[in-house]
Amino acid sequence: MADRLTAPDLIDQLLDDGSWTSWDAAPDRGGLDPAYVAELERAEQKSGLDESILTGRGTLDGQPVAVIAGEFSFLAGSVGRAASDRLVAGIERATAEGLPLVGLTCSGGTRMQEGTPAFVQMVRIGAAIAAHRAAGLAYVAYLRNPTTGGVMATWGSLGQITYAEPGALAGFLGPRVYSALYGEEFPPGVQVAEHLAEVGVIDGVVAPHDLRDRLATVLRALTRDGEAAPSDAGTVPATLDTWDAVTRTRRAERPGVRDLLAAQATDVVELSGTQAGESASALLLAIARIGGQPCVVVGQDRAAEAEGHKLGPAALRVARRGFALAAELRIPVLTVIDTRGGELSAAAEEGAMAGEIARCLGDLVTCGAPTLGLMLGEGNGGAALAFLPADRIVAAQHAWLSPLPPEGASAIVHRDTDHAAEMAEAQQVLAVGLAGRGVVDRVVAEVPDAADESPAFLARLGGVLAEELSRLHAAGAGTASARSQRYAF
Repeated sequence: MADRLTAPDLIDQLLDDGSWTSWDAAPDRGGLDPAYVAELERAEQKSGLDESILTGRGTLDGQPVAVIAGEFSFLAGSVGRAASDRLVAGIERATAEGLPLVGLTCSGGTRMQEGTPAFVQMVRIGAAIAAHRAAGLAYVAYLRNPTTGGVMATWGSLGQITYAEPGALAGFLGPRVYSALYGEEFPPGVQVAEHLAEVGVIDGVVAPHDLRDRLATVLRALTRDGEAAPSDAGTVPATLDTWDAVTRTRRAERPGVRDLLAAQATDVVELSGTQAGESASALLLAIARIGGQPCVVVGQDRAAEAEGHKLGPAALRVARRGFALAAELRIPVLTVIDTRGGELSAAAEEGAMAGEIARCLGDLVTCGAPTLGLMLGEGNGGAALAFLPADRIVAAQHAWLSPLPPEGASAIVHRDTDHAAEMAEAQQVLAVGLAGRGVVDRVVAEVPDAADESPAFLARLGGVLAEELSRLHAAGAGTASARSQRYAF
């Protein structure tokens, strides 16, 4: 890796010129062993800092933000009691001042010279971050090389969003410690940033020189631009042919969630995985603004499914991360239904597919954030239904929802697939029918087909979504009872 930036250098690179204000007081070294004090003094001379942690506030592209940062040149960035006091005070001040928080980790973990009294400070640090998040404030962690031990197990892993610098070592157990304890080398590549992003532990790899722009995008994505203008959903025909609608939603050219975001969203911050070692390509999770209205997007990705990625249990766990994130950040969640159906396999069964559908339904019905559902295209099975409960539901004209693909329903009832069109009609799968029953609130016209008029359709849809998100921002989260009662027909 290139030479490591110091914490002060990185802070200067991130924040607007002249905006940094330090919150740090000189550490109290009274009562410490003289030999340890001498070691601290040597670390101070080497690093130019009085401790391994810096805290303060500034502005980033004009937006106020608090920063906590670790400096590796001060005793390998280790965290003792004085550093913990500084961390906790900084996090608590950020909470009191209502500031988003950026954590720049770079540490070997707990300071071994202080042992257990330093080790137990992890409890206080974790509690301070939990309180910051509970206040509805954003925390973004940036893992620098290296980040291990107690730092990785507290403020390194507690961000709603987590990035790492390229090639950074980030993990709980340092390779040198593993080798000493077990007499063998730790498998290479496991704790490297790029691998952690691939398996869904972190949200991405960002070079230090790109971090300012990424953080600015995150902060903008959480900012609301006032009320959205009224929108026109277009005129939907009085009657639709069910099988024609189903067929239209299966066209390869039909726009999906990524097309919607590309055309109608700004400040898109795509996230990766569950933060617990699972990723899912068939599920898109992002923070974005649609018409200036921030939301967490949890969308089934038709393009990824077309490439062979399955909507399995991990995808539903990623979705549940999204629901929780929206509730924490106090912005609406937008679910997008557009799937051929959940994964059917032994691996999906062993991964608790049915249980995850149930938990996804439960989490969405009880979500503490306002919820907006979008039926965009195909809606096959329980994996589609798991994204449906919402305070408001919008549907594309040809969207539909069914217990199974019509061909599957035909196979059960008629023992062939020849009656798929008949079954689709009989099962009343169309979103326009659900609108008539009060399940769907608004239907966006396709003239005559979203695949043939993608820009115009997405513009209409984007306007409707912006208006609905604006209303939800004002109204707040609905109740579980209200969300479920719309199905009592």
